[in-house]
Order: sequence, then C-alpha cells, then structure tokens
Amino acid sequence: MIPFELAEPRTLKAALKLLDGDDPSVRAFGGGTALMLMMKAGVFQPTRLVSLRGVEARYSKVKGAEDGGLSIGALTTLSALGRARMVKTRAPVIIETLKTLSNVRVRNVATLGGHLAHGDPHMDLPPVLMALDAQVVTAAAAGSRTLAVADLYTGYYETALAKNELISEVIVPSQAGRRSAYVKLTTRAADDWPTLGIAVSLLTDGRVIEDARVVISAATEKPLRLAEAEAVLRGAAVDDAVLARAGEAAAAEAELNADAHGSAAYKKELLRVYAGRAVRKALTA
Repeated sequence: MIPFELAEPRTLKAALKLLDGDDPSVRAFGGGTALMLMMKAGVFQPTRLVSLRGVEARYSKVKGAEDGGLSIGALTTLSALGRARMVKTRAPVIIETLKTLSNVRVRNVATLGGHLAHGDPHMDLPPVLMALDAQVVTAAAAGSRTLAVADLYTGYYETALAKNELISEVIVPSQAGRRSAYVKLTTRAADDWPTLGIAVSLLTDGRVIEDARVVISAATEKPLRLAEAEAVLRGAAVDDAVLARAGEAAAAEAELNADAHGSAAYKKELLRVYAGRAVRKALTA
C-alpha cells in the first residue's frame, strides 16, 4: 500500500479545509467500511484521508423535529440508528431495513452519511429514504445546501456531491398518514447484497391510496422512482387486480441490469411479482 497522510480534525470546519475539490486522491471518511475495501483492492490509492470520527458530537445525534420528522447526523452509525427510539416511532421502515443491512460488525462502524455518499446502487437505505422524501444537508467550505435524496444520485457510483463536499445531516419529514415498507430480495443470505430492492411509501386512509412512492434499487444504475406504477396506485382502492397492474407497470417501466445476482429478465419477473407484495406489506405495516 502506498503511504498516505491521515488527518484527524476536531471540527467539521477544519475537516472541510483539508479537502481538495481538484484532487480525487484526498478523501474524507466516517466509518471507512467501503473505503478500506477499495484500498485493499487497489481501486483507490489516497494521498490524504481525513477522518471525521473526532468532529463535533452533534453530527452523530438523532433528533426529533417539531413537525414529527427526524434530523439525523451524518456520522450516526447504522447500529445507533437502528436502536434510536425516535426512528422506531417516526420512521419504523428504517429500523426494519437495518435488520438485514449487511451484518452487525459493519453496522457498528458504518455511518449514515458514508452509506449515502458512497453511491453504490446496492445500498439498502437510499431507496427507503427516497420513498420517505428525505433530504440531505451538505457542508462545504463555500457553504451548505439541501437537496433531496432523489437528486443525490446521478449514475452508477456517481453522486451530485463535489469532491470537497460532505453530507452533514439527513432530514426525514413527518410520515403522518403514510405507511411504508422495504422488500429486499437476495439470492443468498438475507443480509447479502440485494438482487432487487423495492421501497414503497403510501398516503392512505386505509381504503384508498391517495399518494404513492415506489422506488427500486440494486438492479438499476441508481435508485429509481417508478412513476407509472405510482400512477396505477394513486387514487385506487387496493385489490389483487390493482396490484397486478402496478406490478406490470413497474416491470414495463424499469430498465434493469444483469449481474452475478441474476439476469435482467429474472429481475424483471421479481419486480412484476414483488411490487404488489411491497404495497401489501406497507398497508399492513
């Protein structure tokens, strides 16, 4: 391994000053779970790593907002997120998703901000947070900005973040009146990389779906909302026929990729069947 500098700033402001928007070999990290694998594989060779573990504790906190939403510091570990009572009360689908997200050793170290910023389309939380209409707050030397998680991903392992820009906070709006679910389909263990992930969030009075968000991941280059499937569900009273039409619309709309987890045709059939099951799961959540 080529030698590199390791910086351990005590504030986020100091960390941002150590980043270089013109040098991709300078990288910040929280848990470093994905970064270390990339370095071991020789995919990434840093000249400087900036550890965020010592910055202000507020970036590792989960807080409730007055409107019923959540404010989650980007350095919150996935294990801490999974134990947060506020999250269980206000966005329980996040807790359920974390139960099969990798393993406890990874969750004890990996951070929410790193999980989102890595840009891997196989990650479980991006589609869930998209379905919840969540936003990320970023920090850079030039200032901060807020963007929807839906706008964070621009391509395969690509995000809208600049090289000297970090995620500092994740905001989940109030989910009052909504029911959500995540269905993770794997070819091996339940905590393995998903072959296909489907996140659903429904605004419903218990009989009619007033609004629907359907997001898929893992089989696509980036998390993707399925507008046609959402249109089928919107304004509908759920029955088997409606769910079948939603599944057909999802399968027709999505362009899926083949990989070691299955062919595109196989994944399309999974989507056709499990889109409706994800809706059923959300309605009974």
